[in-house]
Amino acid sequence: MASLQEHLESLDQSVRLKAALAAGTYPETKYIDILIHQCAVESDFFVRDTLSWALMRHDRETVVESLKPELKSPIPQARSQALHTLSKIGDKANYSLITNEHFFDEDEFVASTAWRAASVLVPEDKKSELVRILVTQLGRGDGDTQFGLTRFLCTIGEPIVKPLEEAAKSEDESVRVHAEITLIRFKELQLEFKKLQNK
Repeated sequence: MASLQEHLESLDQSVRLKAALAAGTYPETKYIDILIHQCAVESDFFVRDTLSWALMRHDRETVVESLKPELKSPIPQARSQALHTLSKIGDKANYSLITNEHFFDEDEFVASTAWRAASVLVPEDKKSELVRILVTQLGRGDGDTQFGLTRFLCTIGEPIVKPLEEAAKSEDESVRVHAEITLIRFKELQLEFKKLQNK
């Protein structure tokens, strides 16, 4: 019978997907490193997401320890998938594993994944510090990257308002516009939330 690794090396996406599902359904410690390795090289989005799900089904402390080297990997996808998996695990104790190297990563997808993971994992007393970092990335990248940053900032909540108001005075048009759009979006979300509360 073929091993998990052999199935994950298949050229058939459906075989790899089923293998990842099976590894999560019947977790074994020996699968952790195999799944993490596949995260770094897997070409299909759905398989990658299933790999993260499968990792969550294993002992989380062991998984996090195995993810730590991936956070420093020279392979961008390894870094982004490690960050993604940390965000899925959802333990705020892992927030400190996200570093400035990730926030300012030259690979925009890695950086964006770090912003999202941080917005999910940030403890209350670290929110203002995180906002100060993320505001420096306003105006970065294409429309999707900027829209993502807007969403992640809005997730953090009220601590974003004053830093964004300052950024909205920037002489850099891309920063100014991005800050203004994010403020508008945050206020829209606040209104929507109030409407739901009043129903």
